[in-house]
Amino acid sequence: MKRWCALSIFGFTCSAQSLDLDQKISEAMESALKQTGAPSVSVAVIKDGKVVFAKAAGKANLQPERLADASTRYAVGSISKQFTAAAILLSAERHKLSLDDKVSKYFPELTRANDITIRELLSHTSGYEDYAPQDYVIPEWLQPTSPRAILDRWAKKPLNFDPGTRWQYSNTNYVLAGEIFEKASGEHLVDFLRAKIFDPLGMRSAGDCADGSPVDATAYTRFAFGPPRPVAREASGWYFAAGELCMTPSDLAKWDLAFLGRKILSARSYEELTREVRLSNGDLTHYALGLDVDSFRNVPRISHGGEVSGFLALNVVFPTRNAAVITLSNQDGVSFLGPLSDQIATLVLFPQTPAHAASEKEIKETRQILEGLQRGEVNRTLFTENANSYFTATSLDDFKTSLTALGPVKSITRLSEALRGGMTHRSYRAQFETKTAMLNIYMMPDGRYEQFLVMEQP
Repeated sequence: MKRWCALSIFGFTCSAQSLDLDQKISEAMESALKQTGAPSVSVAVIKDGKVVFAKAAGKANLQPERLADASTRYAVGSISKQFTAAAILLSAERHKLSLDDKVSKYFPELTRANDITIRELLSHTSGYEDYAPQDYVIPEWLQPTSPRAILDRWAKKPLNFDPGTRWQYSNTNYVLAGEIFEKASGEHLVDFLRAKIFDPLGMRSAGDCADGSPVDATAYTRFAFGPPRPVAREASGWYFAAGELCMTPSDLAKWDLAFLGRKILSARSYEELTREVRLSNGDLTHYALGLDVDSFRNVPRISHGGEVSGFLALNVVFPTRNAAVITLSNQDGVSFLGPLSDQIATLVLFPQTPAHAASEKEIKETRQILEGLQRGEVNRTLFTENANSYFTATSLDDFKTSLTALGPVKSITRLSEALRGGMTHRSYRAQFETKTAMLNIYMMPDGRYEQFLVMEQP
């Protein structure tokens, strides 16, 4: 019997659907922490328009030890940009400004202000140089600054390219967008977000990271494969509209639910927010307004990551599936939220497809076949008639000569699995001592191999 647990105003309730998903997500989180050494990871999942998972694993603080839980707040970094874009769209609905307004209407002293629109700021096509491209804390960021000081220094430089002709991620765009919002509306950005988005949606933890909370996670970094190390946060003024927000995954999920339900914003604003922006020559940018736009296994995906000192964040929404996956962690210097998010998304969107790693038996057999090919041998009982016709004396000799030169097989990792032509199609990465190869395999329902190709990976 399958069971589901869903979040309602009465708390989590379970009905007839799977606690199996809960267990698999929890196992994926624990495995990610074990593999990376990150102090904690916190996850919220939306499925079929309901929050079905909201848990944390690991520690919000290492010394003294404090466990992370669903109420632990994390910095969400550049996920803040979609809230800035939403604030500007809400102001446009109130005729305070327009996406097509030129920067010169608000800050005529900035570089080429007559040529750059608010839309180009929000889509990273303005040409303004990024003031914060580094993925570690530089000494300057430990000293307080202000948005105006950032603009005076970086938005008065020559542009990196003509407006609209290229895409380049730039935090400068969003600092300027935030300043334009405040000048046009006469309101402070975070106060506006609280009044128009956070409070109406019950996002009680959401706010400026500078307004610290006892439930905030502690920031950590990592040097190469070393242990977590406490790291200083950026001083006040550095991120503003580009990345100043903190919240729990559960509260970010409330925004995602409103996003999926097309609430808060008007239908027109929602379309503006999510429509991919094209360059002046028609090329795609895969970016809308504060949002990445692409797909995951052919499912449309709208997402954005975030990174500030000591924190990583990733918010992924699947509009056609009424689903979302939120992953937050209190350690930078490690790349694991993307793979973890994809793993969870596979569990949520494709429960019929195994999302876990290949079994030991599967990897063992694949390795044995590959090592046999290194010797110029093949166990023909494992293969179909078609596949056996492929393994001629010439092909086996080429396998032996070329694969032996690569040295021993070090590891084999399954990369994907799908159905095609009544068979199971799997791809693997095979790491030899000196080179990496790709394996392209088809298996019949009876377990025999219809195809076993070894291909060079560039």
